[in-house]
Amino acid sequence: MQINTRKLKKVILKALPYAIFAYAGNLIGYAYRTAEGNGFQEKILPFMSNLGVAFAKVFPSLHPLDILFGLVLAGVMRLVLYVKSKNKKKFRQGEEYGSAVWGTEKDIEPYMDLSNPENNVILTKTESLTMGKPSAPKFARNKNILVIGGSGSGKTRFFVKPNLMQMHSSYVVTDPKGTVLVECGHLLARGRPLRNSEGKIVYQRDGKNGYKKDKNGKPMPVYEPYTIKVFNTIDFAKSMHYNPFAYISERNREKDILKFVEVLIKNTSSSQQPSGDDFWVKAEKLLYTAYIAMIFTIYPEDERNFETLIEMINSSECREDDEEFKNAIDIQFDMLESWLNGTFPSEEEIDEALKIEKDKSENPNSSDDTEESESKLPYDAQAYDEYRCWSRNSPVSEQQRLGAFALKQYKAYKLAAGKTAKSILISCSTRLAPFAIDEVLEITSYDELHLDMLGDELSALFVIISDTDATFNFLVAIMYSQLFNLLCTKADNSDGGRLQYHVRCLLDEFANIGEIPQFEKLIATIRSREISASIILQAKSQLKAIYKDNADTIEGNCDTMLFLGGKEKSTLKEISESLGKETIDSFNTSTNRGQSESYGMNYQKLGKELKSQDELAVMDGGKCILQLRGVRPFFSDKYDITRHKNYSELLDADPKKKFDIQSFVSDRSGMVSNISPKDQISQWVIDKSSSALKEVTYPADATERENAEAEAVYDADSETDIDGDTANS
Repeated sequence: MQINTRKLKKVILKALPYAIFAYAGNLIGYAYRTAEGNGFQEKILPFMSNLGVAFAKVFPSLHPLDILFGLVLAGVMRLVLYVKSKNKKKFRQGEEYGSAVWGTEKDIEPYMDLSNPENNVILTKTESLTMGKPSAPKFARNKNILVIGGSGSGKTRFFVKPNLMQMHSSYVVTDPKGTVLVECGHLLARGRPLRNSEGKIVYQRDGKNGYKKDKNGKPMPVYEPYTIKVFNTIDFAKSMHYNPFAYISERNREKDILKFVEVLIKNTSSSQQPSGDDFWVKAEKLLYTAYIAMIFTIYPEDERNFETLIEMINSSECREDDEEFKNAIDIQFDMLESWLNGTFPSEEEIDEALKIEKDKSENPNSSDDTEESESKLPYDAQAYDEYRCWSRNSPVSEQQRLGAFALKQYKAYKLAAGKTAKSILISCSTRLAPFAIDEVLEITSYDELHLDMLGDELSALFVIISDTDATFNFLVAIMYSQLFNLLCTKADNSDGGRLQYHVRCLLDEFANIGEIPQFEKLIATIRSREISASIILQAKSQLKAIYKDNADTIEGNCDTMLFLGGKEKSTLKEISESLGKETIDSFNTSTNRGQSESYGMNYQKLGKELKSQDELAVMDGGKCILQLRGVRPFFSDKYDITRHKNYSELLDADPKKKFDIQSFVSDRSGMVSNISPKDQISQWVIDKSSSALKEVTYPADATERENAEAEAVYDADSETDIDGDTANS
């Protein structure tokens, strides 16, 4: 049995005072017992003289009376201390009405990476939060941040830009008006200094066993550029393509379809929609689910998009006066059912029906009405001919499963009468009205964003949205919903349950994105998967307006809150209350005038908010308040981006560093169009394990790049210069 020395030490220290009293009591008992005399009065003087002799003894007396006296004395002292502790007054001098104080440099130190400032999340001029593991588990905090700042408080300048300049993660940035990409794109295209497996910077060689030098004579590092992606809902001509259908995974098709339909409905519904419309919404969900499942069952990959969905809705004609009428989609579902059931016509039957129809068209006046002259197929032979391949091939397991799922949803929808079905179709067409614009159909026709790759490489996805028009924000909400689900699934299926690169989502103007379904659950679970979200708002009320009762849950899962200034009353009230109260001294004087004049002075303690609402409302524009879970709040200066070492690469510092979105998108589209799927792409990469250079070749149409583990694309022995101003194609 192993002895817990720590607990044993505590027991000994607690018992030691009573052991001392028992020892002293034993010797006092010995001195009294051995004193001459027959009573207390006779023994008192001999007892006093015996005390010196008794305490000169090293060992206690073993006489029973002496031992008993020692134990009684120890017990009395324990009782006295117990009674005294029960009546003890609790004084907290200077904290009578509150103990709130501002945090100091010492308070934030355990949460920062002082040895490598580049590995920090920048919060204020003096406070930051490490991206790595802190010195002790108790200092670990999630990287979810709630940033509150009114219009003009500097949310972009003092928070978004400084953190992009750190370049320690992959980024997803909501970019109102597209200014952040224009100002920071040049820096990200250049990238961060490449480091080898030992963490040392790799420098460019000059081909002569030396290093290339910059204008200051310092070695030029090899830069690891970011893969920049942009989804622009303001100007689609300056956007890469995004197809939500591309992220409905093969493994979880039914679940992903239901999630996709849910986020589509939520973000295309009016907040003032009456509750009586719930029936129509549910009916729409049935139709969307059935059609999308059908698209993934029988349509080729290049037709899995919104355009096909809208064509199906437009082909779903209903006739109120003819319940038996079959439109093109009804026929398509009937044929799908026959294929799944194994009753789809053979090629011979289709050919025979085609011949009969051809003969009838060529001889319309023929009087031959025999059974042989009539097609045995329930529908037009041309419709069956379009799916002739079904006669040769049985449905694979996925088609069987997904087709059955589509049929169930469609049959439920077809329970509606003709007039009701027509109303449902009108509701669907109204909801998808934005897709009447050719630009929208084109931008969602195929996918270039590859959202599932964000955690595999240094990437920066800029989502440009309008801060005045929310027409296309439902696409952004769908994208974010798919992004979080994709990255979480990918992390769960990878070694260690984490992404290779941390993905930071800087969600500026979060209230304008729309509602991301179950975001309150996502933000609570993404931390362990190397994903974090920085929610940037003008006021806390914006979060409550969208997420209602879940707003507090979302806020509670952000360990950090940064207030940059504002005047919205409910926000000021909540922040003032969360800062707490401090205890201050109050000094009063009084004067009584009369026949005899008298004066009086009075000192007392009062409680005062660390920052009252009126003080927060008039807070200096250069100041901010930082609250980190488990730490005293900080009243600090906002971060000065001009002091960052990468500031010179921003448009703010040099007008020549402007990132041209139009040229970037155009050049990329032209380059991609010239690459054949059969082409082979070669890259020089640094092997992480050996730090040796190797050449990697992969097909242009590969969905998973074979060089995902590479740290660079640079041949150190080549004399070719690396242009730090050029983005990685």
